[in-house]
Amino acid sequence: MNFETIKFELKENGIGILSLNRPEKLNAINFQMEQELHEVFDHLMTNLDCRVLILRAEGRAFCSGTDLQEGLILNTKKFPEGYEKYYFLNVAEPIKKKMYHQWRISSIFIKMRKISQPIIALIHGAAAGGGFGFAMASDFRIVAPDVKFINASINIGLTGADVGGSYFLPRLIGLSRASEIMYTGRPIDAKESVKIGLVLKSVESKDLLESAIELATEMLKKSPLGLRMTKQALNLTLDSPSLETICQLENASIVLTFSSKDVNEASAAFFGKKDPKYPLR
Repeated sequence: MNFETIKFELKENGIGILSLNRPEKLNAINFQMEQELHEVFDHLMTNLDCRVLILRAEGRAFCSGTDLQEGLILNTKKFPEGYEKYYFLNVAEPIKKKMYHQWRISSIFIKMRKISQPIIALIHGAAAGGGFGFAMASDFRIVAPDVKFINASINIGLTGADVGGSYFLPRLIGLSRASEIMYTGRPIDAKESVKIGLVLKSVESKDLLESAIELATEMLKKSPLGLRMTKQALNLTLDSPSLETICQLENASIVLTFSSKDVNEASAAFFGKKDPKYPLR
């Protein structure tokens, strides 16, 4: 898959590496990047050869948020795909563009949760606005010492509830801490992000990819179906109304995975004291 603003590579072992690739713009999100990210995540919805996804970025920052110079808020001559659906609105052109952008970027976060692959985000430098959203929508976050998580929209007259933060943050770090961060718009550094449980760990920048591959390799030892069903269960648990509902979901998942060929392979490997050899699918 060839792109202008991102790179995607699928390794033979089932690890996919998705890189934000606008380093000269600190990987700011423009219309083209939005479109290409949608294409990648749509592809991953049905690509079972990719079992774990690593999300990283080129350059000195993970993602600086919206590319304001390209006109996600300001006027621009660029009209992206699907934008015409907003022509019926009797509002100013910049408002239409902002509405389009909010819809497109939030749809990416939703797709990140819907794909079956666990996502490991490697974050360095600034992770601002939508970049913070990419981090929160991932399953794991590993950071460099120079990381700064920033959702400062409330500091410029907007709401602090943006980029999925009002959904993700309370679930990741608790309502009290999430409220303080969202109400004040203050940044979170590497040390604090580890302390409050926002991230898995902090490592040196040069060790980010190696740390992610180690974690991904450990997950690749598990049943492909079991891994997918676990992510599905975790997603549904976040919004479940009761323990009973989740127990029913878990019971169905256990029965489904119990009936798969992966169980036979796992059992043979266990009693044979060897590693299981699962097919990619």
